[in-house]
Amino acid sequence: MKFKIHRCNCRKLWSVQTRKTKFTALSVLLDGNWTTELKPERKYNPKGFVTTTGKQDLIVNPASELVGKFEVVSKLIYDKKNVNFNVNHGETLYFAEDGTCYILKK
Repeated sequence: MKFKIHRCNCRKLWSVQTRKTKFTALSVLLDGNWTTELKPERKYNPKGFVTTTGKQDLIVNPASELVGKFEVVSKLIYDKKNVNFNVNHGETLYFAEDGTCYILKK
């Protein structure tokens, strides 16, 4: 099942949704493969998502000790104006409480 993750800035939460369910979290650790998906033709935002296929890879509101086991490589940046991401796929992401998305490695 495909999970779409995006930032809901109005509520300052991360939104994780599938075709059937949706939940929100302050932070999310995605310890698995991910890709980006763009839908520039959409009338409303968000037009860019991070997608993954494994729910077992998602850890909602992870403890700081767990996140500390990883090394920050860079940030995943979404250009809202041009509907584009700076990186299109990878293995580990941390969606932080402040709205920043970090690309991590073990």
